[in-house]
Amino acid sequence: MKTLYLCRHAKSSWADSGMDDFDRPLNERGLRNAPFMAMVFKNRGEPVDLMVSSPAKRALATAHHFVTAMGLAPERFQQDHSMYLAEVHRLVQLINGLPPPIHRAMLFGHNPGFSDLVDHFCDTDIGSLPTCGLVRIDFALSEWTHLGRSTGTLVWADHPKGHTGQS
Repeated sequence: MKTLYLCRHAKSSWADSGMDDFDRPLNERGLRNAPFMAMVFKNRGEPVDLMVSSPAKRALATAHHFVTAMGLAPERFQQDHSMYLAEVHRLVQLINGLPPPIHRAMLFGHNPGFSDLVDHFCDTDIGSLPTCGLVRIDFALSEWTHLGRSTGTLVWADHPKGHTGQS
């Protein structure tokens, strides 16, 4: 069995309208929600073998909160430039290329690609994955290369507004 976690980056800042999209940092809410959701995830007690993030500043900042909370070894964290604003076909290629010994992987990236990917794998209509939203998808398959349309089961979805006191 393979398990895939997807985490959309936390809320980012639009304060500097001249800033390149790639360089946008987390805003105040994002800086609250990312460490909060990282602890929520840690408290689920679900181990992760590998985390892969878009190198966009907002995705990377979100990922680092999860890496820290999980105490993930540096060699278990990677950046992949092709994830920046990637569409479903590129994300599927990336996931199909994950190393076979990895059983539980977590990706940090962007919408609409992540929401579309959930729908692709789970044959569902999740809508728009909220900022810092998380999903767990299980695949009753032994190889990442076998993952494709309608091969996954959406086990759970979570987001900051689903928790009392978070916005």
